[in-house]
Amino acid sequence: MTNRTAVITGASAGIGEATARALAASGFHVVLGARRLDRLEQLAADLSGIAHFLDVTDPASVAEFAQRIPECHVLVNNAGGARGLERVADADEGHWRWMWEVNVLGTLRMTKALLPKLIESGDGHVITVTSIAAHDVYDGGSGYTSAKHAQSALHRTLRSELLGDPVRITEIMPGLVETDFSANRFDGDTERAAAVYQGLTPLTAQDVAEVINFAATRPSHVNLDTIVMKPRDQYSGSRAHRV
Repeated sequence: MTNRTAVITGASAGIGEATARALAASGFHVVLGARRLDRLEQLAADLSGIAHFLDVTDPASVAEFAQRIPECHVLVNNAGGARGLERVADADEGHWRWMWEVNVLGTLRMTKALLPKLIESGDGHVITVTSIAAHDVYDGGSGYTSAKHAQSALHRTLRSELLGDPVRITEIMPGLVETDFSANRFDGDTERAAAVYQGLTPLTAQDVAEVINFAATRPSHVNLDTIVMKPRDQYSGSRAHRV
């Protein structure tokens, strides 16, 4: 395992950071990409990895990032996010464009850029972090849920198109995970973000990272196609038990 390279996007915080730590602990050489380079470089130093600036919404940034990577065995498409919680009647097209750029086109760009190296490795693995929003909808979430539905469709199509190639394809679909996701969604309103997780125990970034690490460390003939994980008290994107 020590000769395998894992590339993680959105690695400067949250699920991406936790995944980098988990994979490094399993012996992977980690290559980290994100926009917040200062945080990324410190993490890379802690893990004896490599950090490069990456903005998945910018084709030139993705191309430059990919050129710096000589080989890739595992790609974790983790960069993503949500903006706003407007109902369809009040939809903000700017929010929609950003969510589709980062979640859908960002995943497409990264996968296209590194797919030749994944295939050349002889044992590649694409792990994409989507969401339960990829098969569920909730009021105010149409921009995010539509983007996650599309990201999931991209990922599942890739699973079919690469059948016969030495590349595994795994989709991780988390429910409520307490990271800076909601704070970013609500433009830094931490009080509103905290309310999302009140009354139940949400998943942590480490919970998700452990599952990603488990998928990445299975024998090469084992493909975990789809993994759905939620807090015990969450049933769907719109229904949870709170105390």
